[in-house]
Amino acid sequence: MLAKRKKEKIFRQLNSLNGLIDFLSNDYLGLATNETLFSKTFQLLLNEGIASSGSGGSRLLSGNHKLYEQLEPLLALFYKANSALVFNSGYDANMGFFSSVPQRGDLIFYDEFVHASIREGIRMSNAKSYSFSHNDLNSLKDKVDINLDRNENSERAIYVVTESVFSMDGDIPDLKAFVNYTKENGYHLIVDEAHAVGVLGANGEGLISELGLELDVFARTVTFGKGFGCHGAAILGSQDLRDYLINFAKSFIYTTALTPHTLATIITSHSFLQELSEEPKIKLKENIEFFKNQIRAQKVDQHFISSHTAIQCCVIPGTKKVKLVSKKLMDKGFSIKAILAPTVPEGQERLRICLHSFNSKEEIGLLIKLLSSYI
Repeated sequence: MLAKRKKEKIFRQLNSLNGLIDFLSNDYLGLATNETLFSKTFQLLLNEGIASSGSGGSRLLSGNHKLYEQLEPLLALFYKANSALVFNSGYDANMGFFSSVPQRGDLIFYDEFVHASIREGIRMSNAKSYSFSHNDLNSLKDKVDINLDRNENSERAIYVVTESVFSMDGDIPDLKAFVNYTKENGYHLIVDEAHAVGVLGANGEGLISELGLELDVFARTVTFGKGFGCHGAAILGSQDLRDYLINFAKSFIYTTALTPHTLATIITSHSFLQELSEEPKIKLKENIEFFKNQIRAQKVDQHFISSHTAIQCCVIPGTKKVKLVSKKLMDKGFSIKAILAPTVPEGQERLRICLHSFNSKEEIGLLIKLLSSYI
């Protein structure tokens, strides 16, 4: 299989991108390198008298140290949820949820573009699953209608899965319409907010909170390695869901707990974002608008997937061509990578451009000018 990947020019390798202008990372507000946040995290550890580099075990053994007791109530309050359970990553959270919560006889309907962690979790569950067309509520309704007839079971639960901001497209579903549909029919809606939290909402609570839908979804996945600039994730939902995951989610039960430093960073980043001025978020919005104006001015907007978020994707079909354009941009000092199949469908290869509050208009303008000459 490795030989096949090399032959098809889709072999993955680890490369250093130090010194390049960042249009690649998910650190939308620059918190991952914020010195004030770093110092506040260190001060929290000092104040708590914590001088430990590791947790020493899983949370059900020795790893449930006192910062978890601070963090999870804080997260529940911040996101206006009934409870929160912290996982080591968004991947672990989705794997743990979908592999344990849906049961045999249940049905899962998921957007065709959901993250790989959701797909893998679903694959490990005993429920039957069906994809629906991207952001298409009518497609979801059709899939439900067809498959309800095939799977008669009055005891079954039905789960609908989507994201608030899609990681490889940057677009957003009509979450209010999805909520209305699932509530009317008694279905369970699960929303992955990985690329919305930290950026959307009054204080970075995500799109669900921005729309006031916190109590209308069965579960939310929030992650901290993107807009919050640190690491880890949490599942938000009812207390019963939290208790269930503690007892049955293998990716929670059988893994070493996060370090005190990681938890301190998550705690600090949430309070820090509330204290932070609106300037970084305003600057990010301005950069998104400027970027969209520039792609129109350079007449390359037809190559881009419509998005009003920090994720802007330029579709350049063909592995060879998109990798060549990426290399040319990196040679000019821009950190941008080609996204290839199987991460995206064949023929939909693309450059995934992430905008940040710290990108300058000069950098954005030059990037689009170069891009227009390469595609």
